Amino acid sequence: MITSIPIDKNEILKFYKPIAVDTHKGIQGHALLIGGSYSKIGAVCLSSKAALKSGCGLVTAYVPKCGYEIVQTFIPEVMVLTDAKKKCISNISFEFQPNAIGIGPGIGQDEVTQKAFLKFLKTNTIPVVIDADALNILSQNKAWFLLLQPRTILTPHPKELERLIGKWTSEEEKFEKTISFSLQYNVIVVMKGAPTYIIDGETIYKNTTGNPALATAGSGDVLTGIITSFLAQGYESVQAGILGVYLHGLTADLATPKTGFQSFIASDSIGNLGGAFLSLE
Repeated sequence: MITSIPIDKNEILKFYKPIAVDTHKGIQGHALLIGGSYSKIGAVCLSSKAALKSGCGLVTAYVPKCGYEIVQTFIPEVMVLTDAKKKCISNISFEFQPNAIGIGPGIGQDEVTQKAFLKFLKTNTIPVVIDADALNILSQNKAWFLLLQPRTILTPHPKELERLIGKWTSEEEKFEKTISFSLQYNVIVVMKGAPTYIIDGETIYKNTTGNPALATAGSGDVLTGIITSFLAQGYESVQAGILGVYLHGLTADLATPKTGFQSFIASDSIGNLGGAFLSLE
């Protein structure tokens, strides 16, 4: 029997911080989203836009050269840095200090990208969210788990989770293995699914928002942007995860009376973030 803490409005309001009246963009957090590869630049566009729409003061996207015009056109409010390579990321290099980093959406698994990711893990000291192909690269190189910063947030869907912790034969075993993984490496695991659970060592949180509409392309990229944004705004890692999954799920609950399940897309999630935030005020 899995005992969990429900992620509902009461749980959120224990730590949710409304925006201060005298704030400015310089103190609202600067998020860096690293990802994209040829044909998958859309993933970083979604993550970056979601980060901005979640209250981050500044957002920078780090993409291959082929993504420069795409990101600038899709969301002009986001700043863009480009890699030396045209179609994939080969060397993660930036000359500013972001408050949080989200890495993985659309990044692909090119050999040079894997090397760049290893170098990043060895040198990074900034709070980080790891998603998508960055998780898959990690799962192929399990010795790299030891390079993860304490309280790193991992956001696997079921197949990515299986690659990280190995196969399971029951729900109970899945939770046991994820708890063990979280404790061993001092990381937070956002187990995406229906419902989504957050594993912080032996503490399990169960999300109460969301519906089948979220089973759509780009949904995870949006979630990565939201969680990275909250991390950049100064929330603790587990709080950023809890707040992120709650609001992400709530966007689908708010949107589907208008869209239905079938025609909801990840951009609708971003479009309904305002209403989700207003429900907390």
